[in-house]
Amino acid sequence: MGASKTEHFTEEENEMAKIAKALAHPARIAILEHLLKVNDCICGDIVSELPLAQPTVSQHLKEMKNAGIIKGNIEGNSVCYCLNEATIEQLHLYLKEISNKLMSRKSCC
Repeated sequence: MGASKTEHFTEEENEMAKIAKALAHPARIAILEHLLKVNDCICGDIVSELPLAQPTVSQHLKEMKNAGIIKGNIEGNSVCYCLNEATIEQLHLYLKEISNKLMSRKSCC
């Protein structure tokens, strides 16, 4: 497998790519939406919301946590997850910047 050559890109480009990659699965979007709805959650609650096995949900949660999209705290035998507001805001500002640039130019197609 070839090297990704991430050193050739800016820190922001690498960060946005990491976040986008972590969101690039419908189950992870469903987890994000569920966490928005309930504000925080225990892994078992997420499993009951998705048509996936518990180990699969745990893997999706791990990927989202590694990308900084969610945070988790251990409470007894459970892990309580919530959205990482700073990362969501970073993504929002990046997409808003793209949108603003698109709005300020004439259509190319």
